[in-house]
Amino acid sequence: MTAGTRSAVDGAAEAATPPSRPAGMSLRARVSRDKWMYVFLIPGALYFLLFHYIPLLGNIAAFQDYSPFFGFRGSQWVGLQNFENIFTDPEVITALRNTVIISLLQIIFAFPAPIALALLLNSMMSSRVKRIVQSIVYLPHFIGWVIVIAVWDAVLGGTGLVQQIFTSLDWGTVNIVNNPSVFKELVTAQVIWKEVGWGTIIFLAAITNIDSQLYESAAIDGAGSWRRTWHVTLPGMSTVIALLLILRVGSVLSVGFEQIFLQQDKVGINAAEVVDTFVYFRGIAGGDWGLATAAGLLKGIVATVLVLGANKFTKRLGGEGIF
Repeated sequence: MTAGTRSAVDGAAEAATPPSRPAGMSLRARVSRDKWMYVFLIPGALYFLLFHYIPLLGNIAAFQDYSPFFGFRGSQWVGLQNFENIFTDPEVITALRNTVIISLLQIIFAFPAPIALALLLNSMMSSRVKRIVQSIVYLPHFIGWVIVIAVWDAVLGGTGLVQQIFTSLDWGTVNIVNNPSVFKELVTAQVIWKEVGWGTIIFLAAITNIDSQLYESAAIDGAGSWRRTWHVTLPGMSTVIALLLILRVGSVLSVGFEQIFLQQDKVGINAAEVVDTFVYFRGIAGGDWGLATAAGLLKGIVATVLVLGANKFTKRLGGEGIF
């Protein structure tokens, strides 16, 4: 290697090496140097502090016969009585059963839907068609649940479009929206319709990060489109899929308060009572603050345990997990 080549290589190496932190730099100096970065972090930190961490102190009501008029200091302590009442209240059992069933349906059907759509969009050769499809499927995410439910009622309700078609063909009556026996499947279908397009953003981003040389190597080895998807695309998305699945498992007791609340009157409590609506009606509307707080606290504990368990299980399977 000549002297000129050696100096060029050394110069390139020095340029590629990130500058090291100045030795002996104090914390105050580092904060002063990066002060604008910390300024931009303040709004997000305040949000979590005010709306997530400080409200945790209110969980003390779970151990009291809490009354807003007496406050935390004046309310009577009942120990674990509220938790005992939860496991003996039939309404809690109904809410828990409905919540778990809806969550499982959403994990089985709604969670893979954005993955399938992302794979379909990625396989399209025409970028123009891909952009048009993306724009169409993204739009429902920005529509509120009030509008979404009104649209579904206008199509599948007792006087909706489907019923009018059935009437014109003399096929009888159909009222899917007000049918308690299919309510859980209806809720899952609504979530898919509303969120599938938005969920594809993350998975499409994961696909774009896959090295194109892997597809070229697979094609040279004779792998078709399905083989390339199975052996290249899906493994390349596995980290993102595992991360989102862990987070989804952690929210298994949260199935969307607004969506369920707006449709509960149509199908009744037995079909549409979930943990979130139980906490609302029993706590805020019914005034049983202690029992509702205990239910919310148990919900948070279960979510934490599920996230930790799913993360550990993912690591045992060879994944990275979230921490």
